[in-house]
Amino acid sequence: MSRILKALLLCTLGLLAWPVQAREVDGVKYEESIELAAAKLQLNGAGTRYKAVFKVYTAGLYLSRPASTTAEVLAAPGPKRLTLTFVREIASEELGRLFIKGIKSNTPNEEYTRIVGSVMRMSQVFYDARKMKVGEVINMDWVPGKGTVITIRGVPVGEPFPEPEFYGALLRIWLGQDAADWTLKEALLGQSSRR
Repeated sequence: MSRILKALLLCTLGLLAWPVQAREVDGVKYEESIELAAAKLQLNGAGTRYKAVFKVYTAGLYLSRPASTTAEVLAAPGPKRLTLTFVREIASEELGRLFIKGIKSNTPNEEYTRIVGSVMRMSQVFYDARKMKVGEVINMDWVPGKGTVITIRGVPVGEPFPEPEFYGALLRIWLGQDAADWTLKEALLGQSSRR
């Protein structure tokens, strides 16, 4: 009997130590959890951005606690990460224009006026990146006490954007009332997944 108990215990411990599987979205793997600024974040949702019928990139949203609405995402404490992995080549200048359009259409005028300098600086960051190729990654991180840190191809670009409103405006490109892709919005909020 003790051998059976030992075997069951070993099996149970083996299952507990089993690595957490990554979620795959259109061939891109998103880990179920990551560390950012000494905090453990969980994958809230992931999906694919389509433009017309073409896949452009996949996106994953990491938060300190689950959120199923835009308000919950914006109110979530601690660091946050939105990561984009490109499945189609796109000129960074075009991407920057789309981001600015998404920010403008989802941000109240008075808030946009406060962050317009950061929006213009972000536009320059994308212009300087030239082109995003298949498999390349952009991370947009909110790091409390530091601001928004944008990393392109694994390299942080420029100084952090200090305004919390700027990170909220970025997130609303995908999660706002005029979201870039409603199915992707639902996927990021953990309501569905587009694979």
